[in-house]
Amino acid sequence: MGVPAEEKIVQPDALRVEGLGKRFGGLEILKNLTFTVRHGERRAFIGPNGAGKTTLFNMIAGDLQPTAGDIFFFTENITRLPNYQRVRKGMVRTFQKNNLFSELSVLENLLLVLQMKTGTGRVWYRIRSRRRFPDIYDLADELLATWGLAERSHTLVKHLSYGEQRQLEILLGIATEPKILLLDEPTAGMSNQETQQILKLLQQMPRDLTLLIIEHDMDVVFGLADRVTVLYNGGILLEGDPRTIQTDPRVYEIYFGKKGGV
Repeated sequence: MGVPAEEKIVQPDALRVEGLGKRFGGLEILKNLTFTVRHGERRAFIGPNGAGKTTLFNMIAGDLQPTAGDIFFFTENITRLPNYQRVRKGMVRTFQKNNLFSELSVLENLLLVLQMKTGTGRVWYRIRSRRRFPDIYDLADELLATWGLAERSHTLVKHLSYGEQRQLEILLGIATEPKILLLDEPTAGMSNQETQQILKLLQQMPRDLTLLIIEHDMDVVFGLADRVTVLYNGGILLEGDPRTIQTDPRVYEIYFGKKGGV
């Protein structure tokens, strides 16, 4: 008798949102959003300006409390959990506007994240020496090389191009080794060359990392996403694989005001 094949381990959904809504006074921004994101999935959220994409990310990340519904991180209900506790559990986000230490170098920004991640030292804002902590520096060098920033290692952040700053911001998120990474318009304001560089790097991310992305560049969306969620008028208009979204006339209409294909 042959040895039975190992049963495939089924991972729980990385994210589950049930009946999520957000109201500011009498203004209802989002209502009754329900969806799931599989472990390791690349999910893009698109929609016209004002559709509520960033509001949704703010609620998922814990920067904004919903007025209705629940959010589950794998199997845990995190709806009322503050953002810093979500970060500790492995949910990390980037913002439309860079949040970097402009007077520090690229390497120093990265070292601060790695020091926090590894619990090195008591005071997080003091840069440790390479002599005493060579492992952290080796990891930083490896990450900078992978993300094409090795030559800019000792450059002050304020002297980087906008695209390089966005690149560094994403790298800092990756350096925390998250389970879910939320990227809010990661290629906004970039040149085509910079956008393609970011897309290539995101495509190479390990598949055990779940990516959620808000993006207006459809080439990035369709080049990265496994599934796409279209937000419109406070709700979910459509979900599907990139081909389904590309060919749905409703999506074209909300972007361009007439029927066709994206």
